[in-house]
Amino acid sequence: MLDSIHVGMTGLQGYSRGLRVIANNTANLDTPGYKSSTLQFADMFYSNGGAAGTEATQLGHGLATTGTQLDLRQGDLRDTGNPFDLGVDGEGLFQLRLKDGSTRYTRAGNFQFDADGRLADRTDGALVLGRDAAGAETPISLAGLKTTPGAATATARFAGNLSSTVNTQTIQSVKVHDAQGEEHELAVKFTSTGAQAPGSWKVELLDGSTSVGEATLVFSDGRPSAATAKPAFTYTPAGKAAQSLVLDFSTDVTSFASGNLSTLAMSAQDGRPPGSLTKVTFNARGALVASYSNGQDVEGVRLLLARPHSADAIASAGGNRFEAAGGKPWELGTAGDGGFGAIHAGQLEMSNVDLAREFSDLVVMQRGYQASSQVISTANAMLQELFNMTAK
Repeated sequence: MLDSIHVGMTGLQGYSRGLRVIANNTANLDTPGYKSSTLQFADMFYSNGGAAGTEATQLGHGLATTGTQLDLRQGDLRDTGNPFDLGVDGEGLFQLRLKDGSTRYTRAGNFQFDADGRLADRTDGALVLGRDAAGAETPISLAGLKTTPGAATATARFAGNLSSTVNTQTIQSVKVHDAQGEEHELAVKFTSTGAQAPGSWKVELLDGSTSVGEATLVFSDGRPSAATAKPAFTYTPAGKAAQSLVLDFSTDVTSFASGNLSTLAMSAQDGRPPGSLTKVTFNARGALVASYSNGQDVEGVRLLLARPHSADAIASAGGNRFEAAGGKPWELGTAGDGGFGAIHAGQLEMSNVDLAREFSDLVVMQRGYQASSQVISTANAMLQELFNMTAK
């Protein structure tokens, strides 16, 4: 009967641990990135209860617990409105570097940029790691991204109709940029030379009243010929270095009779002024995208993701974080590559706790605890009866 009490006590201890696991799961129902766990049960060792020379009888010694198993299923992604809240849709955990230099992993992407411009966890400032273009691990930072330099105009594109019935036409306000991004206003003058060659025009690039250079543009059936559609000039802004400038008439340019009305004008150019940082976000590939006032978007460091090779290589570390267990290495990669998931900015992954399942398990634990308690009560009553018999 003492053995029965011991067996009942192992049941009480086991089901108490199971209740604690369920309580922890239920308490973290709304914890971002939380992964539920399940307590694993096993029977304890057995001993031979048979007398010598008789058939062996195996008697068990109760209930044992063999640890908890994490459920790594993905939780729902919830919009937060914060562009630096990040969720992983698929496999992979964010990699964090703590202040003591240790590494932790998390699915809870509630991040922000700290005072030094580094992406960090909002709870304790642990740095979020990324992978640069050279493949090196590095903290994600805004260093060097506050401004972007200007760029010289290499090509100016034109669109519209150059009336074939006029002799001259000048396009004003052809704005281009030099290598420092400073804007300069040029003009393009067209002079018909159709008397010498039908459909031909002299194209003159003007900087104020100064001619930058001349070229020939030839139309055939109202369309510019491929050989002359992209005249090139060497433009030297005052006090600046010389730069090559191509005037592109190859698409959307015609020359038909339209009286004195010409609609030809510059439609686009590829230069830009310097820009200042206006917005930062992350794309689906986990790349830091910096947007600037000059309309330029620049991709920076990509978020580093990690995943364990097996379930026994990951252990909960508290604070919505996990750590490598058993000395087993993790696989590293970036979003969208090698089976890793995509990044969703402005969303957080919520807990994957299944409340219906937890309540079902809760009833099982309660019944098991009650049954174990009843075994102890019964064995105790039997012992008491034995003591009473002995007293008599």
